[in-house]
Amino acid sequence: MKTTADLLLHPIRLRIVQTLLGDRRMTTAALAAELSDVSTATLYRHVALLADAGVLEVVGEQRVRGAVERTYALRLAAAQVSEEDLAAMSPEDHRRAFMAFAAGLLADYDRYLDRGDVDLRRDGVGYRQAALWLSDDEFAAFTADLRAVFQARAGNGPGEGRTRRTVTTVLMPSAP
Repeated sequence: MKTTADLLLHPIRLRIVQTLLGDRRMTTAALAAELSDVSTATLYRHVALLADAGVLEVVGEQRVRGAVERTYALRLAAAQVSEEDLAAMSPEDHRRAFMAFAAGLLADYDRYLDRGDVDLRRDGVGYRQAALWLSDDEFAAFTADLRAVFQARAGNGPGEGRTRRTVTTVLMPSAP
């Protein structure tokens, strides 16, 4: 049996999960349109794996030309690596997981740059790194503040004037 980490940290499955973030509901055809560089057979296979594992749930079905078209939503609670799985991972497992995460992030950025008409300021694109000197208690307060900022906006759905934006955080101590 695959662990949740094994399931989620495959590059294609990670992209499917990321595409459905933000309470999106999509058919496999809609996913295929957004992930156009992934073959249809590969996409269907990975969607099925995620659905069988309970990471994706079917939220609608309709008949299209004699076939059943399913609409999927992400079950966010099931799309998270458990504390037990994290604790069981070796340093090499963490290295591979982070590499899959970083490679996915790089691929997303490449797709953004390749779309043309790139304007980082207009599009709100940025990347930066900051170093903060924080005690464990100050760090806990900092992450609680970040969580509150995210949660205050996490319920926003698609709407007039809204653009879906991806926010990525990486928090780690610096080498001494």
